[in-house]
Amino acid sequence: MTALDARTEPTTTLRFPERFRWGTATAAYQIEGAAAEDGRTPSIWDTFSRTPGKVRNGDTGDIAADHYHRLDEDVALMRRLGVTDYRFSIAWPRVQPTGRGPAVRKGLDFYRRLTDSLLEAGIRPVATLYHWDLPQELEDAGGWPHRETAYRFAEYAGIMADALGDRVATWTTLNEPWCAAFLGYGSGVHAPGRTDDLAALRAAHHLNLAHGLGARALRGALPGSAEVSLTLNLHAVRALTRAPGDLDAARRIDAVGNRIFLDPVFHGRLPEDLVRDTAAVTDWSFVRDGDLETAAAPLDSLGINYYSPSVVAAGSSESPSPWAGAERHVRFVPAPGPRTAMDWPVDADGLHELLVRLRDELPGVPLVITENGAAYDDYADPSGNVKDPERVAYLRAHLAAVHRALEDGADVRGYFLWSLLDNFEWAYGYSKRFGIVHVDFATQRRTPKDSARWYAEVIARGGLAGA
Repeated sequence: MTALDARTEPTTTLRFPERFRWGTATAAYQIEGAAAEDGRTPSIWDTFSRTPGKVRNGDTGDIAADHYHRLDEDVALMRRLGVTDYRFSIAWPRVQPTGRGPAVRKGLDFYRRLTDSLLEAGIRPVATLYHWDLPQELEDAGGWPHRETAYRFAEYAGIMADALGDRVATWTTLNEPWCAAFLGYGSGVHAPGRTDDLAALRAAHHLNLAHGLGARALRGALPGSAEVSLTLNLHAVRALTRAPGDLDAARRIDAVGNRIFLDPVFHGRLPEDLVRDTAAVTDWSFVRDGDLETAAAPLDSLGINYYSPSVVAAGSSESPSPWAGAERHVRFVPAPGPRTAMDWPVDADGLHELLVRLRDELPGVPLVITENGAAYDDYADPSGNVKDPERVAYLRAHLAAVHRALEDGADVRGYFLWSLLDNFEWAYGYSKRFGIVHVDFATQRRTPKDSARWYAEVIARGGLAGA
């Protein structure tokens, strides 16, 4: 008996491809802890979380889920789940504390031990180089709005490829650069907490440049069989009505939310309408000759993070806003239907819409769902069980949407459930739980939820039964 003692049913209604990759995902700052151990220095999230009023309850990632000290236990959990792949991120300040110069051996050794443990468990490691934890020293020098940060990232990418290239076959340069740029430098609700539209747009461009430079560095150090990818949190944007103002609102959000990354990375260009929309903020003169060609480095797949859709109409948004150039023209409308503990609408059709769009716009580019999941108010009952039927329903609906996209011709290669563990949920601190494994943060005890057992059954049978 494997996969958390799952008992598989004999029939499967929705079967996924035989080599479909079933995974789960985490991020370094959200689970590792050990924030000041073995040479690690502060990231922008260490600084931000220590700034009064920025994170709920004053929570920090100092301990988080203590994964740094509980690596073996967590890999054993994944093995029991039966996942084929594990997507983790590398803490930049743990391996290159100042963002410059040589790596710290103990930091590299932690990730070597993690990847070795995964391989021994039969789990394919998938490494993300950047999941928002920029070394604070680089932020002090200007951060992502500063061009030099992109070159520092490429150096870091080369260091990690040299250290883990014999163990890790799949690499992701950046996770959700939209959040890093526009939540970090536009609305200021994420680290480093700046509120400057120009800084956000500069950051977005330099993240695109960093992706291209980083991909080039990876290709130069990895074996030819290695896969290089990028993960975007593309927005499934819907206009409230077919009125011209509402349609224009959706176009504006698509430009600054999606095409600001898709067009440079896949077509080597900036969206013309984005340049017009943001003319009052910048003339884009920070884009230098050759930058867009560099950003368009060849990719082996595109990662998609999806949680919920957005409905927009003509109007205006609150300031400061993450929607540079669009905030005076767009208002967000609450979508109907059930909602998660994050107050996000539950709508799996949005994921299908995105996958079909990418099928049409990026033919020949394999797609991977690199994050999908939901936060609910989970708790352990007196018997120690954690029942989360709402999460199971959410996951089932979204996997069914992926299967429908496959039937419609989308080349989807895998699904990574977010997240393995309850963790530090950024500005929400420890108040929101996305994990399929419950973590008692006082004792660090791990308890698989009902959703973990359900996912293990899905993996074991290769699809959804009775969907």
